[in-house]
Amino acid sequence: MTLISALSNIHAKGQFGDCEGKNENDTLKISEIKNLLIVQIVQYKNSLVSFEGIDIDGLKLKNEPLTVMFNETTRIMWNGPKNWFLVSTKKDLINNLVDKFKDTDFAVTDLSHSRAIIEIEGNDTLEVLKKGCPYNLDTLGKNNSINSTYNGIAFTVDKLDDNPDKVRLFALRSFGESFYHSITDASLEFGFETL
Repeated sequence: MTLISALSNIHAKGQFGDCEGKNENDTLKISEIKNLLIVQIVQYKNSLVSFEGIDIDGLKLKNEPLTVMFNETTRIMWNGPKNWFLVSTKKDLINNLVDKFKDTDFAVTDLSHSRAIIEIEGNDTLEVLKKGCPYNLDTLGKNNSINSTYNGIAFTVDKLDDNPDKVRLFALRSFGESFYHSITDASLEFGFETL
């Protein structure tokens, strides 16, 4: 099966909005991220197994709000109590997860084809998100993650860096185009380049 990206019909490369006379470093960079493994791991409420000793690509699960465990290829975001969102460039990691998490204690769900992923980088990144998200984004630090809404669309924010701000946004594929339009419309006043 060939992967058709969630934003293939609307994501076009170029410069948009207020870019005239601006240094390239002063405009936002918006890109679609593709070909990642995305997995949700949920421990059942009645499970008595400890998840703390389980190693995933050298990372241990933590049950702490906002926490992101990461290395060069994999990021594991806390998504709720005993609920994690794993994103990795290692596509074969799914086999390892199925072996490590017994289906009597955990639900391991491959969400790779069900998400649109937008990455935004630049000094005005948080200003773009503040236009549609009720969360106090000034409190969101590097390597933190939250679930919220943007103009009524549920999404997950993974803050990759803070100098300049760089975030990865995940929304359901079915809302991908609407979400992309909301983000790019909010970015016009700052000027942005799509990569």
